[in-house]
Amino acid sequence: MTTQDLPLGRHVDYPREYDASLLFPIPRALGRGHIGIDDAALPFIGVDRWHAYELSWLDSHGRPRIATATFEVPADSPHLVESKSLKLYLNSFNATRFDSDERVRACIAEDLSRAAGAPVQVQFGLPPIDAASGSVSIDDESTTIDCYGPPDAMLLHADDARVVSETLTSSVLKSNCPVTGQPDWARVTIAYRGPRLDRAALLRYLVSFRDHAEFHEQCVERIFTDLVVRTQPQSLSVEARYTRRGGLDINPWRATPGTRRPAAGRDARQ
Repeated sequence: MTTQDLPLGRHVDYPREYDASLLFPIPRALGRGHIGIDDAALPFIGVDRWHAYELSWLDSHGRPRIATATFEVPADSPHLVESKSLKLYLNSFNATRFDSDERVRACIAEDLSRAAGAPVQVQFGLPPIDAASGSVSIDDESTTIDCYGPPDAMLLHADDARVVSETLTSSVLKSNCPVTGQPDWARVTIAYRGPRLDRAALLRYLVSFRDHAEFHEQCVERIFTDLVVRTQPQSLSVEARYTRRGGLDINPWRATPGTRRPAAGRDARQ
């Protein structure tokens, strides 16, 4: 299957039965090459946490079952899974009978692991909605913005004379899906230790993604890479919580090796 074969932007027949072939894997190396990341020597650790809100199937008696679920795809997997294909794949469960709920969970884990090329963790349920406690919003910084794409790392600045540990957040991150052209919205959280970031400059940089077309995972990896190159932090964690589209939201996280993973949670916008 090529990107021209993707069932996007045209009429799509509703899946009538379970079909794992609907999943469309995309090599991560393609996007990382444009960012300057060596896929064979990743400078970060991380995971892509998906939340599925619209999951249903039939039990052995034909009665509908409903659930939510969380999928965790490791950042070092060779492939990411295109989100529309994941939605169509999950819809293919709607009219299919399964002997048990566990069989559904195991089936999804097996199929996603095969598509991603690495073990994918699947569990029913969602993490709780939490607050951005301990972080400082940069969205009201006084500045003038006139760059909306492509992302411009030259906008980033840091004060080498001041080394700090802080967590900054912004709810105005927007990019566009490279396949459908539809907008993707997210809150991004940046936790770091290193030269103090110029908050107004960071806001201008994040807004420069506004007209940019790139997958969620690649946007987060670009932000991580640009911050490392331009500001040289001692440690860095970047997490984006994208709002829901098609019954799915995605939360990529990338960090310097050895960084403690943030607790799983959801935003009120999700």
